[in-house]
Parts: sequence; C-alpha cells; structure tokens
Amino acid sequence: MIVGLALVAIAIGVGGGSILAAAKGSAATPRPSGTSVAIGPGSSPTAGLPTPPPSLSPTPEPTPEPTPVLVAAPLTGLPVSQPSTLQHPIAVMIDDQKDARPQAGFNAADVVWQAPAEGGIPRYMLIFQSRLPTSIGPIRSARQYYIEWAAEWRAIYAHIGGSGQAQATLRARGHGQLVFNADGFRFDGSDMYRVATRPAPHNLYSDARHLRSMEAAIGAKDGPVTPVWSFGAPLVADARPVGTTIAIHYPYETITYRYDPLTNTYLRYIDRAKTPQVDAADGKVVAPANVVILRMRFGPLNDGHPEKKRLEASDVGSGEAIISSNGRVILGKWMKASVMAPTLLFDASGAPVTLNAGQTFVQVIPLGYPYEVHRGSVPGTRVRYS
Repeated sequence: MIVGLALVAIAIGVGGGSILAAAKGSAATPRPSGTSVAIGPGSSPTAGLPTPPPSLSPTPEPTPEPTPVLVAAPLTGLPVSQPSTLQHPIAVMIDDQKDARPQAGFNAADVVWQAPAEGGIPRYMLIFQSRLPTSIGPIRSARQYYIEWAAEWRAIYAHIGGSGQAQATLRARGHGQLVFNADGFRFDGSDMYRVATRPAPHNLYSDARHLRSMEAAIGAKDGPVTPVWSFGAPLVADARPVGTTIAIHYPYETITYRYDPLTNTYLRYIDRAKTPQVDAADGKVVAPANVVILRMRFGPLNDGHPEKKRLEASDVGSGEAIISSNGRVILGKWMKASVMAPTLLFDASGAPVTLNAGQTFVQVIPLGYPYEVHRGSVPGTRVRYS
C-alpha cells in the first residue's frame, strides 16, 4: 500500500494534474482501510500516512578542527606555531642615514641591533626568526662585529658589500661556518630590488618571499633553533613603574625610549621627534618589550681607508650592560665567550637576566658615548623598586 501511494506522490511532483487523474483511477493504488487520503490544492500527498520509524543511524558529528599547538619562539619567548620555530634566522643590515627614514621591517624583527658603523653614523641589524617582514630596507653594507652577532645564530646574513675586513670574513667563512652570506652584489635585481621612491644607495629592499628564496639559493636549511635568553611573564599592571626613560647619544642622533606601563613596551623616539618611530612596512609605532645597552670598546679600523672612519668593536669578552624590562632597570653585565658564542646577559649578582617575552632592541655604544637612564616608580608607593 505504501509503495503505491509513494508513486502517487512522485507522480504529483513530476507530472502535475494529468498524471494525478490517471493515478486516481488506477486499481494499482487501493486505499488502506481506515485511511483518508486527500489530494488536491493545498493538501499534502503524504497527509495521514503512518510516520516512518526514526533512523537507527545517528547523524555523524563534524570532525573538530585540531587545536594549534603553540610553543615559545626561541628569540622572543612569545607563543607561536611549532613550525615557525624551525625557520632559519635571517639577519639584515639596515641603513640609518636620514635619507633612509622611515625604514621598513622593524616590527617583524625578533631582535634589533644598533651600533656605530662609520663616520659616527649608526647602522641596524634586524634578526628575523619567528616571522618575516612584508618589506625590509633600505639594505646596506656589512661590518665585522655585526657578522659576529649574526654568527650567534649561524644566520643568513643579508647585506650589500661591506668593509674589506667583513668581506674577507664572508668569503672565508660565509658558507655556513659563521653565517650564510647573502650579498646584494649577487641578489640585487632578483631577491633584492630597487624601489623608485628612494634615491640610491638608500633604495635596496627585499621582503618575506624573497628572503626565503635567498635562503634556498645559498644552501641554508630550516631546523630547530635553541634559545639563549630567558623570557618570563609580563609584570602585573599594578606593579609596573611609571616614568622610566632611556636615552642613548650617538654622534649622529639620540635614541630615546619612554616606557608605557599600559602596553608594557618602550616607545622609541629618534632625535627630538615628538612622535615615536613608525615602521614603514606596517605603519605602526616601534615599541620593543626590552631595551638593552651594551658598553664596549671601539677603535678605528685599519683597513687602508681612514677617510671612511670605519670602526672595529671588542664584542668578544665582557662588559657593562644596562637592561630594562617591564619598566625596571637592571645594572648588569654582558658576556660573549667567542665569535660564535651568544651574547649573554647577567644581573649584578651574576644571575642570568629574565626578559619580558617580546622584541628586544640592543643598543651598542662605545665606552665614551653618553647615555641616561631614569628609573620610574610604582604609583602609590614612596619607595622605588629595587
């Protein structure tokens, strides 16, 4: 009986009224006893039929998306996806002349180094590991002590040209022994490119895709990266000091950091600017989580070009360090045992310093360069933190 009525329903859905009339007169569709079937406008062809039993097969639940596994980034301590911790560190030399500003790529860097380069003008080295910049530049030339800081990670070292001392080191030990040499003289026009908005030599740039392309071209490979600094949780808001400022005076410029307890970062100002430095890559303010000053001996580089006033640094050894994290200031010590050994940070008692998780700016200055540190105080207390 149910089969015949189902055919009626199918006929209605397919052929309309003519097939419906033929079905009514057919002996193949007798009505079940005690059942009234009404077929017509406004009625349902299945009205009055027995309700079919429920399906015994439960509806399968959708497969849940796996929860991403987050681990600490080796250079920042911030939570990142596990695959990102395997990316090979990339160090990029960045111009600091006024014609190069605003530079691009700062906010994507895990660690930023700034030190004198030549003629009293500093230069930056940005180290990328947990993430890569959408734009990075202007790219400038190599110096020996920057190579030795990049060697702490056997980093890909991106630059264009360099001092004779640096170039000799890269020819001899730039194939993975210290760093992987990514020279713009090789990659200019391919993985490094010139932008039309800047005059030369302040116009050489790259980006995330091209940095990874250079990595493949020079034979560097991804793999585990071992952390060397310790990172901890941020200080609770009520315990953060107010008014911490740091100023570093290079002959070419003054760098000032003003600690913001609300964001637990250090807003970075260049010279007498009333507004913080902005990264040209993302349009956001440059504000690291940690600021470190390393004081060390510098001297003139005897490379046959005294007119360039190039320098060399005693970056292997130890010296005074001023470390600021969570708005607090620690007077301590830095130590680097060899060219490839990491630069380690210690407090006055000799214990390793724990930094706030996030980006770190390292300001390297010769012993004769002045600097000022003003310790802030915690609101509601008369005693400054120790």
